Amino acid sequence: MAITVKLDELLHERRMTLTELAERVDLTLANMSILKTGKAKAIRFSTLEAICRELDCQPGDLLKYIETE
Repeated sequence: MAITVKLDELLHERRMTLTELAERVDLTLANMSILKTGKAKAIRFSTLEAICRELDCQPGDLLKYIETE
């Protein structure tokens, strides 16, 4: 099982840069990049809430489950 993060797609749709989002949610660019590239092992609900607030989306718009063998 794998959870993927669709942050790139949402940023593109909103015409927002990763740097701008990082500043808005008060997260370092390095940590935001780790989340965007799918290397993050966890995400705090407060971070997820802030991202959803700034991108005007739901958690399901940001995260996707992919079944793997």
